[in-house]
Amino acid sequence: MSRIDDIERQIQDLSTEELASFRRWFAEFDARLWDRQFEADASSGKLDALGARAREEHASGKSTKL
Repeated sequence: MSRIDDIERQIQDLSTEELASFRRWFAEFDARLWDRQFEADASSGKLDALGARAREEHASGKSTKL
């Protein structure tokens, strides 16, 4: 049995309260990982082209106010 299979089985065995707690924890955990990846991508310049394109489209009137 793989680790994933074992984790899936354990999650299926959680009570409603335990599952709610796990969901909250996992959402926060996943958000922290996503934030770190986003920060790394921004720092490395991976998002520069997207920013430049957005500025160009805004300057040409292709954006709208939210």
